[in-house]
Amino acid sequence: MSEWLCVVGQDPRQQAAARALRQAGVAVAGPEQAGQAPVILLPMGAAGALADACRAAVQAAAPGALVLAGRPDAALRRLAEQRELELIDYYARPELVRLNAVPTAEGCLALLLQMRDSTIWQSRFLVLGYGRVGQAVAERLRALGGLVTVAARSAEQRAAARCANCRAAPLTALPRLLPRADAVVNTIPAPVLPAGQLARLRPGTAVVDLASAPGGTDFAAAERLGVRACLAPGLPGRCAPVTAGRLIARTVLNLLNERRTAPDTEE
Repeated sequence: MSEWLCVVGQDPRQQAAARALRQAGVAVAGPEQAGQAPVILLPMGAAGALADACRAAVQAAAPGALVLAGRPDAALRRLAEQRELELIDYYARPELVRLNAVPTAEGCLALLLQMRDSTIWQSRFLVLGYGRVGQAVAERLRALGGLVTVAARSAEQRAAARCANCRAAPLTALPRLLPRADAVVNTIPAPVLPAGQLARLRPGTAVVDLASAPGGTDFAAAERLGVRACLAPGLPGRCAPVTAGRLIARTVLNLLNERRTAPDTEE
């Protein structure tokens, strides 16, 4: 493989991605080579000083360079547009979203074990939403003997949950489902757990919110009500950075291979 790229960021996930790319035959350089690299790989959801390093790499990029970023913010997108650089959000790739659900689900289980004093086995779990992450969480809870109910707005998602041997109910059923739950896992990026709903939970019920920030839980209300609630974004990078980095590398390789084999449509 003839491509080479520069990797910005030294967190464990980026380091794992760089190692996996090297093993696949891609030459990898550091951010000091951003001005010469044909491809620049930026980290997932960069913030603070790392966001500054990402902007500096894009600012230094050569004309025609390809910028690969995970969930880039508006400022980074504007900068790439101003520099007339192609920017691709690799987190939007379906294969990465699907595979990332695995370390997310495993991290969620670890949090549930830390937050609670009971086993997953024979505990009653309420999973809100049944997209890729909801499916991965529910599957693993059931595999460990958890009693899982899925609440979802979509009739198709509820049917899929039933086919996976979970109980299923519409979101309108939350008033009767919440008091029965030993723990709640939310995957819906909408305010589905406001104060009124949280007040229905029994004392000791844990809430893990996996939705994108700010999540779907009123955390201020949870604190007032004494509900143990945790917003847990970015679990793959926190709980399984080596796996998360390898998944990013595989996605980058897929993307580069597709670009190499795409037919030339220019006249």
